[in-house]
Amino acid sequence: MNIDEIELRRLDLTVLLVFLNLMRFRKASDVADHMGLTQSSISHSIKRLRDAFGDPLFLRTPKGMEPTAVAIGLEPNLRRVVETLAQAISGPLAFDPAVSTETVRIGAYDNEMTTLVPSLLQRVRAQAPGMRVSILPLGRRPAIDALEQGEIDFALGFAWNLPRSIRKVDLYDESYRVVMRRDHPLTRNTLDLRAYLDAEHLVVSPRGDHVGIVDEELGKLGHTRRVIMAVPQFLPALAIVSNTDLVATLPARLVARQSERYGLAARETPLSIRSFTVSALLHERNANSPMHDWILAGLKSIASA
Repeated sequence: MNIDEIELRRLDLTVLLVFLNLMRFRKASDVADHMGLTQSSISHSIKRLRDAFGDPLFLRTPKGMEPTAVAIGLEPNLRRVVETLAQAISGPLAFDPAVSTETVRIGAYDNEMTTLVPSLLQRVRAQAPGMRVSILPLGRRPAIDALEQGEIDFALGFAWNLPRSIRKVDLYDESYRVVMRRDHPLTRNTLDLRAYLDAEHLVVSPRGDHVGIVDEELGKLGHTRRVIMAVPQFLPALAIVSNTDLVATLPARLVARQSERYGLAARETPLSIRSFTVSALLHERNANSPMHDWILAGLKSIASA
């Protein structure tokens, strides 16, 4: 049975509830009492239903309102409509990770891929085996754009000047360490500022810049360093440092997790470098999503470990 848009407007929630209650009680007076409506309101709703479906729907008999074959056929579909609407009004569906088959899409550089994502994947595999995780190599601006377009669920990293549509949840504060190969000459003595400045440096810069936050801090002190190479990612930086005389000043959490694997020695920075905060970003459309809350809780737990 086809109902055009004009006819569909007649079927508001009250009318649908009148229909379902008539199917249940079979008496207009009982429906009126149950719904707190007048008999006139019930009669008006019945007329709207009959006009919309082109059928009497309910026939008056000595025993009450007897549903027609059309009414009996309509009941399952209209009940589903009402239940779906009631579910939507009551709030988001509960999220059960054990049976979820959703895909979580995350934008991050390899620092966060290395320090946060492996433990997140372990949590997902243990508690939500049907879920999948996709990681996209996105920097700050592309990640924000992807969040606004609904292309990713989360972005991880350092963020600032965010649009109002993006929610930021801080995960941990990050500092820096200086890394070099284990048999580097600088490992023989304390790494002071003079030795640091005399070394040849590698920086991580997605744009290929040879200056960064370290150079800003050195500039305040009237110093410069010799930056020989720039690479776009952290893991290649670790691999290059492990096989050359270059040194690199990298995020401390990354260094703690990877220095042993790459055969690196780590030292405190010989100058003060301001820390930065690694955050999880999500769009406000997902602010009340149980699935997003579950992932976010996992990220916060991993970050605090």
